Amino acid sequence: MRKLVLFMHVSLDGYASDSNGGLDWIPYNEELEKYAEEVVTEVGSPVYGRTTYRMMESYWPEVLKDPNGSRHDIEHAEWLQDVKKIVISSTMDKPEWNNTMLIKDNIAEEIKALKEQPGKNLVIFGSPGAAKTLLDLGLIDEFLLTICPVVLGSGKSVFDGGIEKIRLKLLSSRTLKSGIIATRYELEK
Repeated sequence: MRKLVLFMHVSLDGYASDSNGGLDWIPYNEELEKYAEEVVTEVGSPVYGRTTYRMMESYWPEVLKDPNGSRHDIEHAEWLQDVKKIVISSTMDKPEWNNTMLIKDNIAEEIKALKEQPGKNLVIFGSPGAAKTLLDLGLIDEFLLTICPVVLGSGKSVFDGGIEKIRLKLLSSRTLKSGIIATRYELEK
């Protein structure tokens, strides 16, 4: 059975974006890029909320047309073009990006059915709103959190408001040279 894994960059105080929705506080560099590449090797289908999906949909297909794109960016864009993508949105009518499945209703049932299929894991990339919904439904099995050395003070969090206590078991952690701590947790059973 596949797992639903949340992959998210968070500030030290638990925010996934700043109060303006920005991500410029994430110290993205070659080392973090390599870590993200490791994560991608275990992805059967990326899962997005509407906002993150729209951002990805507008960016990555254009990379395929860029003759100056880096090898990494071109390879990632090709992978995204071909992989089955899942978007969770109650407001989207029809996704336009190649090979995308839209889940509007019956989220728990749809995700459970996808988890039963063979293959690599379903991985939520960022998407704090969709991640919160999936967390509230008890569907997330593992958490890959890159904890960035910054305190934002406010912003958007997956873990605020209305969530009951969730106990996690640390599976692994490592500190990157930038000060980011890359962690993997599973739900404690």
